[in-house]
Amino acid sequence: MRTNARRIRASATRCGSASGSDTYSTVAAAMSSLKGPKHGGANIKVMDMMEDIRAHVGDCADKDAVADYLGKIIDREAFDKKGLVYGMGHAVYSLSDPRERIFKRYVEQLAEEKHRTADFELYRNVEELAPVLIAQKRRIFKGVSPNVDFYSGFVYDMLGIPREMYTAVFAIARIVGWSAHRLEELICMDKIIRPAYMSVMNEKTE
Repeated sequence: MRTNARRIRASATRCGSASGSDTYSTVAAAMSSLKGPKHGGANIKVMDMMEDIRAHVGDCADKDAVADYLGKIIDREAFDKKGLVYGMGHAVYSLSDPRERIFKRYVEQLAEEKHRTADFELYRNVEELAPVLIAQKRRIFKGVSPNVDFYSGFVYDMLGIPREMYTAVFAIARIVGWSAHRLEELICMDKIIRPAYMSVMNEKTE
């Protein structure tokens, strides 16, 4: 099943290809659609959020203190005041994101090797506390779990990858799929895509 997120990237690739643009520009368009903080750029927002928590919570090993500050984030009183715990939740995966479950084991090993276990403990505390607080404060009971973006920025940071490269690294494996969409568009369609929109404006009548 193709999720809405994948449709966004596929649409960007197909629209760019249908316009007659070159492969580089088309891939850049798809990557740009992935970059935002509500999508593939969420790992950067997770990093920013964790830095904000460290700056405002004296002891990040203190679960009560972390929970209190997470509550302020959810209540739009702290961090970017959007009310979001970045890296938590997924449009399809509610009980768990299988990618994150597998990934987490390796993240813990890398954190030990890089002497970042204190940072990993903060992530683990947020992972444990956030779903409970979101359920309580937002009345969301379908299940909220960390997604793959929750730990990926932390791993990139431990590997010394600059933040401006996070989206590009995350997108590498997806370029194969984007290329398949591009080839199909060029071979099978060869016609410009013109998205249709319906106006929701209420026209003023005299």
